[in-house]
Amino acid sequence: MPIPHPEGVSNDEFRAALSRLAAGVVLVTAHEPPLSETGPGGEDVGMTATSFTSVSLDPPLVLVSLRNGSRMDDLLAEQPLWAVSVLAEQQRHIASRFAMKARISDRLLFQDIPWTRGEVCGAPLVGGALAALECRTEQRVEAGDHTLVIGLVLKATLPGAESGGGPLAYFRGKYRHLG
Repeated sequence: MPIPHPEGVSNDEFRAALSRLAAGVVLVTAHEPPLSETGPGGEDVGMTATSFTSVSLDPPLVLVSLRNGSRMDDLLAEQPLWAVSVLAEQQRHIASRFAMKARISDRLLFQDIPWTRGEVCGAPLVGGALAALECRTEQRVEAGDHTLVIGLVLKATLPGAESGGGPLAYFRGKYRHLG
């Protein structure tokens, strides 16, 4: 039986209600720098997110919600540069791969996925994505079991704009496409 919070709504009720809100699917990436200048190169890190939104046009700001203690949350607490690839409907496999709970190493996650390194932030940008944003963290806000990361968009490109496909969406616990 779901346990209600003191305010009255249980986690299950809250999750069920918000699953009725369609959300776009993005891949958030960052490059973990090497531990030392003589050590091995850092790893590319990525995670699927549906809690992503624009915040401001002037200056151009976006917000992503990261689970506290996640690798991405820990990495962005240490270094400020990251990227967002807005996934297209045919990129469901990418969203699924980076959303897995029991994941393989980050190095293998990027295998067989076309990507380029961002010119400004150095993070991977997924080939064929509808849009790609390179960002720098401006503010971190602790909010319950998540951290809200607000980023200044340093560069925006439309790598998959010519594909003619629609966005990948998430609704009622499943990936969907519009159409």
